[in-house]
Amino acid sequence: MNRNDFRKLAVIRLEDARILLRHGRFEGRFYLSGYAVECGLKACIARLTKRYDFPDISLKDAYTRYLTKLLKIARLEEARNREFELDRGFEFNWHVVNEWKAESRYANPDRQQTESLSNAVADRRHGVLRWLRQHW
Repeated sequence: MNRNDFRKLAVIRLEDARILLRHGRFEGRFYLSGYAVECGLKACIARLTKRYDFPDISLKDAYTRYLTKLLKIARLEEARNREFELDRGFEFNWHVVNEWKAESRYANPDRQQTESLSNAVADRRHGVLRWLRQHW
């Protein structure tokens, strides 16, 4: 996988989440919304590597699915904190998204939880994926 693969996958997973909403499939939408952010962060990590490839297994930590760890590996903590100062909506959305875990694929979120996460990811003005696109 390389940077472009992860960028495409982030967009695809977000679209998949939208499709699931139309069919009332909240569990899948919840998981895929967070997974879109994971892919976006991995695109940012790939940007730091040779020819934008995702690091090999020697950088084992890059294979985590925890968003806070991925943010640190992508060297975006400072940029995120600056964005917090400029955009309180983004800060709120980041905190919503940061509650997502890969294990959420086993969760049973309700409609409100699902919409909250999906909106935090996809918001065109304050969304987490919008911000990640500036860095991938």
